[in-house]
Amino acid sequence: MNIKLITLFLLTALFPAQRSFSQSQNTNDPSKALPVFENGEAQIVDAFNTPDQWIRHDLWVETEFDTDGDGKPDRMHVSVTRPYQTEKNGLKLPVVYVSSPYFAGTAKDADGFFWNVQHELGATPPPRIHVEVERRGVRPIISNSHIKEWVPRGYIVVHSSSPGTGLSQGSPTVGGDNESLAPKAVIEWLSGKNNGYTTPDGQEHVTAFWSTGKVGMTGTSYNGTLPLAAATTGVNALKAIIPIAPNTSYYHYYRSNGLIRSPGGYLGEDIDVLYDFIHSGDESKRPYNNEKIRDTEMANGMDRITGDYNEFWAGRDYLNDMDSMKAALFMSHGFNDWNVMPEHSYRIYAKAKEMGLPVQIYYHQKGHGGPPPMSMMNQWFTKYLHGIDNGVENNKKAWIVREKDDASTPTAYDDFPNPTAGQVVLFPGKGGNKLGLLSMEKSKSPGIEMLTDNHTISGSDLAKSKMSQNRLLYTTSILQKPVHLSGTSTITIKLSSSKPAANLSVWLVSLPWNNEEGAPITENIITRGWADPQNYYSISESSPLTPGKFYELKFNLQPDDQVIPAGQQIGLMIFSSDQEFTLWPEPGTTLSIDMGGTMLSLPVVGGKEAFIEAFRR
Repeated sequence: MNIKLITLFLLTALFPAQRSFSQSQNTNDPSKALPVFENGEAQIVDAFNTPDQWIRHDLWVETEFDTDGDGKPDRMHVSVTRPYQTEKNGLKLPVVYVSSPYFAGTAKDADGFFWNVQHELGATPPPRIHVEVERRGVRPIISNSHIKEWVPRGYIVVHSSSPGTGLSQGSPTVGGDNESLAPKAVIEWLSGKNNGYTTPDGQEHVTAFWSTGKVGMTGTSYNGTLPLAAATTGVNALKAIIPIAPNTSYYHYYRSNGLIRSPGGYLGEDIDVLYDFIHSGDESKRPYNNEKIRDTEMANGMDRITGDYNEFWAGRDYLNDMDSMKAALFMSHGFNDWNVMPEHSYRIYAKAKEMGLPVQIYYHQKGHGGPPPMSMMNQWFTKYLHGIDNGVENNKKAWIVREKDDASTPTAYDDFPNPTAGQVVLFPGKGGNKLGLLSMEKSKSPGIEMLTDNHTISGSDLAKSKMSQNRLLYTTSILQKPVHLSGTSTITIKLSSSKPAANLSVWLVSLPWNNEEGAPITENIITRGWADPQNYYSISESSPLTPGKFYELKFNLQPDDQVIPAGQQIGLMIFSSDQEFTLWPEPGTTLSIDMGGTMLSLPVVGGKEAFIEAFRR
């Protein structure tokens, strides 16, 4: 007998959840094919792997909101791709669902589209231009993403365009409630609600008779944000999500500890820029949407003057909405993602774990994007969508790709941060304009060290400089053995400014700097952080600095898990404007750092003993 058939019979007997499928499989009749599982994973079934026979259709799902002002509930455009066996033989399959604001095209970059960052801190920035999106797309196909991976394995793949994009009605809000409620409505339709229609405005219903009512979501970046957004609604049919590099807080995407800070690679982007970038919906509805959302709600709430956290940003922070979440969470992110930074995934992972949800996290050492290995995703969806008891929930919680390993072979750890990590406090000594010492011993006469802001010099050039008046740099002795960092580093800085406002940037670097073209991303920058000294009290409250007065700031750098090899030095670099991320005020602001009130706390695997041992010959 066919080995896959034997496996199917065994699984059907052992796991009653599979009995919703036919009780037997006629291998000579592809129309009666069923999913097959081996080693806890859904296998490619030849009878499902027939793209020319897949059924593809589109429809509209009605939501509970009206954001385009036409007095009718907005409807979302949805497309479906499913094996032909679901049409006439009663085969029901679970759904892998992907939603996005990008499917119908995005705006083209143009001069003035992004905010001009070259102005004084606290000043009203010059206006920017607005660019219209030229909508594209061919019905009934919204997207072909994820189809070839999941349909042959016994899933139905569903796509939908976000509100105000493509043929979906409504308005984009970039993190507003409708972007959570829209996928919720689609998931409810997939689990039996009668809110699907054949046209955007008609009354002819269409049902998801081919769905088991179990839905999983995945996607990368904005497409990874929307699974979390849907999960925060608590919708019952959403059983599992795999967000990849998701933006979990638009404040943390566009601000940092009160500082106006762009996402890496998109200097001058802000939430209204992203709104224009994705607004590909009905051209006739755009003026209303623009006036209501971009030119009123966003203009009044985003605050490019102070950068403070407020109600506008709180409403776009998914951490605040997690109490209703039920879906099993498998997070994925890159430790060197300077676009959507690694804190985005960690903060949600930590909260979900605290809530007792099934959680795992996969981190790699590269930049933006990067899904977990297909096998791991397969096991997650097999467990929570097909109901196969493969034990995935008992695996280690953290999977981290080590520096020189392939992304497909992560190392398993009990958790992230590594449970054996302990905080090691280091103090900077004198001589930071050249190269000061960073050690566990606090200086008996620390003194004051000064730096002058100059945005025209890049952070990497500052780190490579043997001497600079534009930064302070302190390094440990040369490591004799590797040091494994795992978790979040915290910086405490006591400083004064010569002006009422200043940028503050902190890099943790590995020296000597590798100048080779194509040098591994892990070899120079360990992690980074930024803060507004005016927010010394709270990220929600800022006040002008009194020149010459010292203020204490304490904030986290981005989470990381990295092994610093022997022969390197760990360096703490303090400077002001970061050419790649912050506003660019006129050079010349002086920051004075009180070394007696400045310290760095590092999460070292093995704690103090391991750190001390790393310097012994």
